[in-house]
Amino acid sequence: MKIIDTSAAPKAIGPYAQAVFIDGWLYSSGQIPLTADGQLAGPDIEAQTDQVFDNLEAVLAAAGASLAQVVKATVFVKDLEDFARLNSVYARRFGAHTPARSTVEVARLPRDVKVEIEVVARLA
Repeated sequence: MKIIDTSAAPKAIGPYAQAVFIDGWLYSSGQIPLTADGQLAGPDIEAQTDQVFDNLEAVLAAAGASLAQVVKATVFVKDLEDFARLNSVYARRFGAHTPARSTVEVARLPRDVKVEIEVVARLA
């Protein structure tokens, strides 16, 4: 197992890795909309979702991968009323690639952000 760590995404705020790579699979930890220096991205769902994707792309790149290799995404959202706006950013960032996905509304996320996304990617 290889631990993936990059300074291009925010450091873990707990005892976990940004991602792990094992047997051709990359499992990311959930990324929240913090910049690499720990600042919260804009207040709206679009800005926060874009920052989450910037973080995911940085973690994937550190493992030699990209969003094109993501096979599954799990989206945690504070308010499903934001679903359409979140989905717009999600579709733009993934483009024609449409991995499997689950979306779950949650009561609260770390740092009281609006969105958190984790991914699984195949690198083989």
